[in-house]
Amino acid sequence: MQAKAREESPDLPTITDDFMRSMLAKSKQYCLLILKRGPKANDPAAKQIIWEHGRRNFELRAAGSLCIVCPVNDGSDVAGLGIFTTDAEETKRIMDADPGVQAGIFEYELHVCRSFPGDALPS
Repeated sequence: MQAKAREESPDLPTITDDFMRSMLAKSKQYCLLILKRGPKANDPAAKQIIWEHGRRNFELRAAGSLCIVCPVNDGSDVAGLGIFTTDAEETKRIMDADPGVQAGIFEYELHVCRSFPGDALPS
């Protein structure tokens, strides 16, 4: 199968195969968390527990275990996304101890992924 010629976009820089290879060699494994609303998301006690869940997220960020936290408030079942620097087993241990997960306010999925050290959200 012949590779299709790439259409160049004037808005994007040109990325060479050599650049891609060098970047891929620097990639690192992370753990992507998809936080979902659990069966007790609307319980009266949920607000205070979610506050403590947020405090714990700040602690995990300060400790370097949770590098990106994105709460989602769009009315869907997704409550947030997070990227952990820990492996899947450690991330599961961390999340199983989360007060919101323990209370049934949240459930979660974990996915091992790769990205580049130093990637960040724009300010």
